[in-house]
Amino acid sequence: MARYKPVDTQPKFVAIDLAAQLLPGTFEYALHHLLEQAIDLRPFDARYRNDTTGAPAYAPGILLRVVLFAYSRGIVSSRAIARACEEQVTFIALSGDSRPHFTTIAQFVSTLGDQMAPIFAAVLAVCDRQGLIGRERFAIDGVKLPSNASKHRSGTRADFERQATKMERAADAMLARHREADARDVEPSLAAKDTARRERLVRDAAELRTWLTEHPTDRRGARGAVRKSNRTDNESAKMATSKGVIQGYTGVATVDAAHQIIVDAQAHGVGAEHELLLPVVAATTALRTPETMITADAGYHSEANLRTLADAHVPALIADKDMRRRDARLATQARYTALPHALHDKSRPARPPLAVFGADDFTYDPVARTCICPAGKSLYRRGAARVTRDHIGAHFRGAKRDCGPCALRAQCLRTPETTPVRNVAFFHGRVSTRHVNHPALMRDRIDSPEGRAQYAQRFATVEPVFANLRANKRLDRCTLRGRAKVDTQWKLYCLVHNIEKLANNGYAACRGAPIGPAARWATRTRESYGKCAICRLALLISRVEARGDLGKCVFLQLQR
Repeated sequence: MARYKPVDTQPKFVAIDLAAQLLPGTFEYALHHLLEQAIDLRPFDARYRNDTTGAPAYAPGILLRVVLFAYSRGIVSSRAIARACEEQVTFIALSGDSRPHFTTIAQFVSTLGDQMAPIFAAVLAVCDRQGLIGRERFAIDGVKLPSNASKHRSGTRADFERQATKMERAADAMLARHREADARDVEPSLAAKDTARRERLVRDAAELRTWLTEHPTDRRGARGAVRKSNRTDNESAKMATSKGVIQGYTGVATVDAAHQIIVDAQAHGVGAEHELLLPVVAATTALRTPETMITADAGYHSEANLRTLADAHVPALIADKDMRRRDARLATQARYTALPHALHDKSRPARPPLAVFGADDFTYDPVARTCICPAGKSLYRRGAARVTRDHIGAHFRGAKRDCGPCALRAQCLRTPETTPVRNVAFFHGRVSTRHVNHPALMRDRIDSPEGRAQYAQRFATVEPVFANLRANKRLDRCTLRGRAKVDTQWKLYCLVHNIEKLANNGYAACRGAPIGPAARWATRTRESYGKCAICRLALLISRVEARGDLGKCVFLQLQR
């Protein structure tokens, strides 16, 4: 029978060079080099007051390294990060085998706050020096993430008042039943359950009253409308998504088209994306040039946004909701829409609307300024010239004595049971008004061949970034509460994406490589063997040199 050497899957006391675990060309190597060489972490010193007394603190660079590397691997929990610093070699190398406690990691992430912005800016500066920011086109988009809050605890102050009153009435009713039950024999177990339920109702009602006292006013939107508050995280908002309504935040990212570098990242507890466009554009002023094109989808389209961008002379392409309908290339897109499953959709299919007469079915004489309907009746003219949405034209209206008994009424009116007469208009130009119609100008710009070609690149610029964060990095929800903390967590994830771009483009991967024929050969073959071929060759040379004469022969062959 064959005999094999024993295999120990849990070896003890293995000597490992921690620095050698950070291989050039990897994300962890680029992360280590950034925090050691390119980012100034001295502002973190103001956190601590242990110069002469107190225990030594964990270095901020160590904590930032393990958190960013954990986020790059989809690990968000502070307990999981602390466990990885004890069990996984790469985490041990990044942390210097310091093994920070999970409470230290959680407290560090939740208190980063304003110190996160300089770190994000420093990484952007490195990306700019590496030539990864083109400044030709910025794409803005957002993703709605569930927050660490329950949407069932959302509502206005009036809603919470009704809930508290309802709970108090239920508690009073249960108390009355308890008093009645005291006079007769009741099962002790049922009485105990009723008592526990009443205490819970009283406690919940007291919490509601306390929250109402601490928040005397409702949340207001940008236009002054009342927004629903949330008793778990009052800075989050209810948002409608394709998966239903969530309680969460909107993470907005501005992505450069050259190498998909995130130049700005913000998180807001607002579901209406059009309110976020101007703050995001203002945040990218230092990075933009006068020729930088801003692109965004229909969620950011509003007349106020377009007017502000036009007044600031910012080139932009902001789509409207009807942009795809006007595109002739998408005229047949409805045929690819998936049909509802016959066993799932139990509703009756909606009846198609009846085709009504259009303006082409009416006989209009622009010289005589008359209009005849399909039934042969003359329509009254309404004014000399009327303006509708900056379009000037002739408007006509039918008479009640003609439209009331007309046999073609069902074909002429969409709602013949409620609409008395038919109105029709014939436009022949756009009127010049005092104010500029910015939505119309944007439609003309985006419908041009050049505009469609530029806007078509928006999807390929920003959507892969969200796919990387949500699918590869497993960012499916915000684990912190409060806009400041959620904004910090969103910036951390975007920072991971930018560092990954640096690592994939060879940042800090070829430092210290040998200079000579072998290095020049590796440079020439970089496209074939990868962007870190110099470092791979340096590692190969170091290994073959350790093998004696055979290694020297191989090295001489490489030099030739």
